Amino acid sequence: MNAIAQFWMVATQRHAELWQLFVQHMQMTSSAVLLSLVVGVPLGIIITRHKKLASVVIGLANITQSIPSLGLLAILVPIVGIGQPAAVIMVIIYALLPIIKNTYVGVRSINPSIMKAAEGIGMSSGQILRNVQLPLAVPYIMSGVRISAVTAVGTVTIGAFAGAGGLGWMINLGLNANDVNLVLLGAIPACLLALALDFVLGMVEQALTPEGILPASVGSTPASKRRAHRIMRHVAAAVAVTISLIVPCASSIVSAIGNDPDDTVTVGAENFTEAIILGNIYSQLIQHKTNLKVNEKFNLDGTLVTMAAFDAGTIDTFTDYTGVITANVLKKKLSTDTAKVYRQVRDGMAESHQATVSKPLGSTNDYVLAMTKDTSRRMGVTKLSQLIAQSGSLRLGCTTAFSQRSDLLPKMEKQGADFASVSGLEGNVRYQALTSGKIDVTDAYSTDAMVKKLNLQLIEDDIHFFPPYQAISITRNAVLRKHPELKTVISSLDGVLDNDSMMNMNYQVDVEGKTAKEVAIKFLQEKNLI
Repeated sequence: MNAIAQFWMVATQRHAELWQLFVQHMQMTSSAVLLSLVVGVPLGIIITRHKKLASVVIGLANITQSIPSLGLLAILVPIVGIGQPAAVIMVIIYALLPIIKNTYVGVRSINPSIMKAAEGIGMSSGQILRNVQLPLAVPYIMSGVRISAVTAVGTVTIGAFAGAGGLGWMINLGLNANDVNLVLLGAIPACLLALALDFVLGMVEQALTPEGILPASVGSTPASKRRAHRIMRHVAAAVAVTISLIVPCASSIVSAIGNDPDDTVTVGAENFTEAIILGNIYSQLIQHKTNLKVNEKFNLDGTLVTMAAFDAGTIDTFTDYTGVITANVLKKKLSTDTAKVYRQVRDGMAESHQATVSKPLGSTNDYVLAMTKDTSRRMGVTKLSQLIAQSGSLRLGCTTAFSQRSDLLPKMEKQGADFASVSGLEGNVRYQALTSGKIDVTDAYSTDAMVKKLNLQLIEDDIHFFPPYQAISITRNAVLRKHPELKTVISSLDGVLDNDSMMNMNYQVDVEGKTAKEVAIKFLQEKNLI
């Protein structure tokens, strides 16, 4: 099957999900652009009257542009929570500079003689602004708006890492699965949306620009035709703006108002396949076993963002791993004693975060080192003690976390490991480097789909080096008190999972292209849980 046919097949299979994500993307983009207009244009006008204020405002707007988008998102999540609000505010912050700056430049660039003429015929400052300055500054202002709108479409994709949804969700699924079709399925509609918005705003610009500063070719058209064309442009621009900006923004507000938090439970999940599958499993369990509605906030950017949302009450339950919670949330030293680490997490989360930790789900997402079968046979390495002994002739390619965390590579080096080279590699890139022979060993997780797909040799931890990473569910005590029926539902998954079934589910999503939701439903049905 050629690439185009394969892409079309994936698009056909996921068209309903894609449309939903596209609508979410439009809602966030339109909200951000309209709010940026409401704030940016008046602010740009104000600073034209205060030169010192202009340098301060434009300087601050320039500074905000230099903040990495993920960093800004991480700052906003503890303040406004996860979901669309954080994404929209982030986009507004980035969209303000072009609008403010172009409004300022447009108004300030008007010929002073025109201003004097307006004053000479008795116009007030308000009349001059409304009838002279703004009409003449329209090309500048709309240029800034168009830049902001196109930029907003791209920036909104980052909002997916705060559970905002949109086309960034599809792109992230593709990155997790190393599936270019899913990446394109998110990227192509985003590009088309950016082009469509730019076209619509171009129509608005032409409709609002005074005839006197339109291109010279317009002047040769008879006056009656010019008036008719102008009316048509106004109508077309109004319809286009309503469809592309106002309607999505209004529908977003209505849907937000319509949510009743009293009978809704919010399930969170981090931005990797296994977490999203587990999030879907709990979401389906709650929907099938209770009368509660479920609000899914998936694709959160790591444990720290997830915990910020959890502590703020914007998510009610999520799954994580004992080793991750111990080190990153409770800030305690990791032990290799599985039972001890679980007790630390259970007691620590109850004391510090007023949360209930489930019993272990049964699967573990432990750190492991992996090699190709050929390299393992050639080097005679199947156990971690053997790997450390022969590390001088092995090239390690690992994630940043593995190389930096004191309980991983630094600890391994203290125990005698001295790799020939260490390269920082993230995501599926490290698997590509491993299979292409660029590196000899990499860090992995025991339930990774790529381990199964590539038939890798997992190195046995015969020296009990790695800490335990048991999968657990964490739920706010306040939610369990409010909805006591959740206790039975959540506990129904205790001990049900195992590493093989978890790896198979990851494989179905990352390799076979199934959705996390359908895989979760199939698993629950096989276990007679729904």
